[in-house]
Amino acid sequence: MIFLEKIKTPIFWKSTLKVTIPFFIALIIISLLFNSFSNIINFDLEAIKAANFSDGKWKQFLLTKSVVSLLYGIWITNRNMK
Repeated sequence: MIFLEKIKTPIFWKSTLKVTIPFFIALIIISLLFNSFSNIINFDLEAIKAANFSDGKWKQFLLTKSVVSLLYGIWITNRNMK
């Protein structure tokens, strides 16, 4: 089955969500660890918020993670679906 036929099936999108959601959560956790590891260790939530989410930074933070997660989910589902 070619890619365009696969994306028309509901099972493709269900499988994509099953991959995308856990990857999205893991990507957020890893990103926060890389960006604010010392603040996480010190449990300084205000510093974590200021570094990653204040002044509209949350839009870019979540948008990039969601796009990467969705593309990864589509790629993995396409690769594993016959």
